Amino acid sequence: MVTSVKGGRGRAFRVALIVAGLAGVSSVVSGCQSDPDIDITNYAQTVEPADVLYNQGLANLQAGQLAEAGRKFDAVDKQHPYSEFARKAMVMSAFTNYRQGQYSEAINTASRYLSLYPNDDDAAYAQYIVGLSYYRQIPEVTRDQRTSARAIAAFTEVIERYPDSEYVEDSQAKLRYARDQLAGKEMQVGRYYQERKEYVAAANRYRLVVEQYPNTRQVEEALARLVETYYAMGLESEAQTAAAVLGHNYPDSQWYADSYKLLKTRGLEPRENKGSWISRAGAALVGS
Repeated sequence: MVTSVKGGRGRAFRVALIVAGLAGVSSVVSGCQSDPDIDITNYAQTVEPADVLYNQGLANLQAGQLAEAGRKFDAVDKQHPYSEFARKAMVMSAFTNYRQGQYSEAINTASRYLSLYPNDDDAAYAQYIVGLSYYRQIPEVTRDQRTSARAIAAFTEVIERYPDSEYVEDSQAKLRYARDQLAGKEMQVGRYYQERKEYVAAANRYRLVVEQYPNTRQVEEALARLVETYYAMGLESEAQTAAAVLGHNYPDSQWYADSYKLLKTRGLEPRENKGSWISRAGAALVGS
């Protein structure tokens, strides 16, 4: 009889513990559901295999579902960091961001990839994406050209660091355009000073174009403007040299015709002074 009583009390105690335990679990779940900062579904989320996520991302990309593709590639990186598929997914994530016009995200992701895998087979492509992302943000020439400078730096990295990559040729073409934008900005500033008869400041801008951006479309006008500014300052030898270099490289241009006509008003003609900086810079021009 005594044993029976003890057994009954033992069973009752165990039942009480079970009930109390269930109540505690219920309280935890209820608390999680009521807490807006806790997503209860995360506790039951199943981590998908890296190859499945990656291939889903590729399928989404092929179907034009860029946002979903980006989510899949990012999920590979988060759920399987430093894996082979995470490495590939990082490049594809950068590309997907670029295609969506999310240039800052593309640059950040590609740059992170390059910091982790600088010598990987896809490193050249990642660097190319950085360049493209800056290139697509280049503004019109009247605006600040810092983005052009960044594009130039990125494409130069592609050309110099990965000279055998398939992205070199296009990088060279886009680099020329970006450099032309920078030269165009200098020309705009130079014309601004020239219109206000601040000839020294104007000439300095035109000189910068000739010396630093010799293979851009802006050089022809820059040489003609140097003829005008040096002529206005009474520096006839420099004006004649600028006209001579202009005529040698662009003999059929209207800029040269106008420069020649200007010199003639003082009985001058184009004549190159070999000791002038203009003569030295002229050797690097396309037509030289």
